[in-house]
Amino acid sequence: MPEITVTFPDGAERKFPKGITGKELADGISKSLGKKAVAIERDGKLADLADPIDADSKIKIVTRNDPEALELIRHDAAHVMAEAVQSLWPGTQVTIGPVIENGFYYDFAKQQPFEPDDIPKIEKKMAEIIQKNAPFTKEVWSRDKARDTFANMGEGFKVELVDAIPEDQDVKIYKQGDWFDLCRGPHMTSTGQVGKAFKLMKFAGAYWRGDSNRPQLQRIYGTAWASEDELKQYLHQLEEAEKRDHRKLGREMDLFHFQEEAPGSVFWHPKGWALFQTLIAYMRRRLDAAGYQEVNSPDMMEKHFWELSGHWENYGENMFTTVLPDERVFCCKPMNCPGHVQIYKHGLKSYRDLPLKIAEFGKVHRYEPSGALHGMLRVRHFTQDDAHIFITEDQIMEECLKINDLMLSIYKDFGFEDIFIKLSTRPEKRVGADELWDKAEKALGDVLDEVKRRSNGQVKTAINPGEGAFYGPKLEYVLKDAIGREWQCGTTQVDFNLAGRLGAFYIDENSEKKTPVLIHRAMFGSLERFTGILIENYAGHFPLWLSPLQVVVATIVSDADDYAEEVLAKLHAAGLRAEIDLRNEKINYKVREHSLAKVPVMLVVGKREAEEGKVSIRRLGSQKQDVMTLEEAIAALKDEAIPPDLRRAQEGRVAEAAE
Repeated sequence: MPEITVTFPDGAERKFPKGITGKELADGISKSLGKKAVAIERDGKLADLADPIDADSKIKIVTRNDPEALELIRHDAAHVMAEAVQSLWPGTQVTIGPVIENGFYYDFAKQQPFEPDDIPKIEKKMAEIIQKNAPFTKEVWSRDKARDTFANMGEGFKVELVDAIPEDQDVKIYKQGDWFDLCRGPHMTSTGQVGKAFKLMKFAGAYWRGDSNRPQLQRIYGTAWASEDELKQYLHQLEEAEKRDHRKLGREMDLFHFQEEAPGSVFWHPKGWALFQTLIAYMRRRLDAAGYQEVNSPDMMEKHFWELSGHWENYGENMFTTVLPDERVFCCKPMNCPGHVQIYKHGLKSYRDLPLKIAEFGKVHRYEPSGALHGMLRVRHFTQDDAHIFITEDQIMEECLKINDLMLSIYKDFGFEDIFIKLSTRPEKRVGADELWDKAEKALGDVLDEVKRRSNGQVKTAINPGEGAFYGPKLEYVLKDAIGREWQCGTTQVDFNLAGRLGAFYIDENSEKKTPVLIHRAMFGSLERFTGILIENYAGHFPLWLSPLQVVVATIVSDADDYAEEVLAKLHAAGLRAEIDLRNEKINYKVREHSLAKVPVMLVVGKREAEEGKVSIRRLGSQKQDVMTLEEAIAALKDEAIPPDLRRAQEGRVAEAAE
C-alpha cells in the first residue's frame, strides 16, 4: 500500500498509509490525544479531523485547547446559531456566517425584525443544540443537487452562493444532525465542542453581498471563546472600552467633535488642539535629534503625477479628486511619499548625501465608506508623522534598526512597552518586479531577525502574508494598551520601486547614476488615531506633561479671586497649561465638574490660602489634599510636566557635569 511521510511539529518524520485520516493519526499516537483532537493543521492550514491525508504533509493535531481551535469554535458557534434561528423561526433564510475578530456573525433574511428579547431565546436554543453534541459530517454534492436542494428549501441566497463557487472547487455541505449548510469548512468533530463560553452581542442591518442595491438582511453578532474565564475577560474588556471610548471622553473633556457636514474629519477644540500640538512638538524634537529635515508638500497634485507613482492604478478608489474648469484632474494626496521624492529630486544628490531623511506632518485624505468611520480611529482626513529616508542598498539594515530603536523609545515614553512586530509581505495588487520584492522582503526579514536577536527574543514577531503596501513590504508595530487591546500604529516599509518610477537617482562613488532605496516610515501613524488610542489607553487621565489642561485654579470664596488670578499668572509664567474657575459655586461642585473633564491637578484657594501664600492641591482620582506654598507647588508641577525626552536630556547634562 502506498505510503506518505508525515512531519510533526517537533520535526519528527514518520511513514503512514496513504489516505490515513487525522482521527486515525491522533488515535495512533495516543488514545487520549485521539479523544481530545478536534481538527488537524495540514501544511499550515486547518482541515477536518476526518479528512484523508493523501500526500507528504506537515501535520499538527489540533485539540480544543490549542490557539488554532479558537477560529473553529467560533465557526461552529455560527452554524449552531443559524440552526437555532431556523428552528425558532421556520422560513428564515440563512446567508453567510464568517468568523471575525473576537467572534462571528450570521446574516439572515427574516420576514419580521428581530427583537432585543430574542437574544436570550436564541442563546437558549443554541445551548440545547450544543448539549445534543451532534457530529459534524462533511459531504461533497454535485452542483445540481446543491442548487435543487436549496431551491426546494426556499434558500435563494444559498442557490446564488452555489452558482458563485468556481468550477474547480467542490461544493461542500456540512451536517450537524438533521440541519445542514453550504460551507467551505473546516469544523470540529461535534456541536458539543463549541462549549458554554459564547454570547450573542447585538443585531445589525446588512446588505446582501455588501451592495446597497441588494436585499437588506438582519445580522446577529456573537462571540465565543475556549473557556468561560476568557469570555468573562473579554466582556469585561468591552465594558472598560465603553467607559474609555474616546468619543465620549472627547465630549467630556471638550477636546473635539464631529459633524455630518464633514464626515471623517475632526473639529478640534482648543484643549484638543493643545494635546495635538503637544504630540507634534514631542515628535518634532525626537526627529530633530535623529537627523530628520522637516518639509511640507502640496495637498493637491495633478492626476498624471499619481499615475506615474502607481497610486492611481493601485489606490485610486480611495482618492478624492476634483476637475478644474480647464478639465485638468487634481487629487488630494492620500500619501506624502511622491511629494517627498520631488523634494529629493530638487538638486543633484551624491552617495555622500545619503541617508537623506525627510519628514512631514502631512495632511492626507483617504476615502473610507461611511459605515467604516469610527471617531478618530477611522477617519478620511488626518495628519501623518510621515518620513522618507533615501538610502543606498547596503544602508537598509542600519537605518531600519535606527528606526526600530527610535520607535520603541517613543512608544515607551507613552507607556507602551508590550510591542508586537509583524512583517507584511507582497499583496496581490502591487507594482514592481518580483525580484525587487524578493530583495525588499529579505531585507526586512533580516531586520526582524536582528531586532529579535538584540531583544533576546523578548520582542514578539510574526509574518502577515499579503498585507504589504502596493509598493513594498513593511514592518507593522502593534501596541497593547492598558486593557489588553492591540493597535497597529507605526510602520517601516522598504521600497525598491517608487523612487525609480518617479526618476529619482544619486551619483555613486563610480560617478554612475543609481536609484536610491526608499524607506517609508511613520511612528504615530495617523496623529488623530494615535490621539484616540491615547485617550482610551489613559481613560482621559493623562500624565501631566501630556494633559491638554494641566491645572485649574478654583476659588472657595470670592475673597480669594485676586489671589487666584496671581496663581494663574505664575502658572502661565512657568509654562503650565492652566485655567481659572471663579464661579460662585460650591467647591465640591467645581471639583466634580473638573474631575469629569479629567483635569489632573486642581489648586484650591480660599481666604486662608490667600493670606498665607499657599495652595491646596487636589489630584484627579484622589481624595487626598496637600497644602504647600505657591512657589513649592509650581516648582513641583513644573518638574512633573517635563516631557520624558527633555527629562532624559536634562539628566544627561547633569550626569556630564558630574563627570
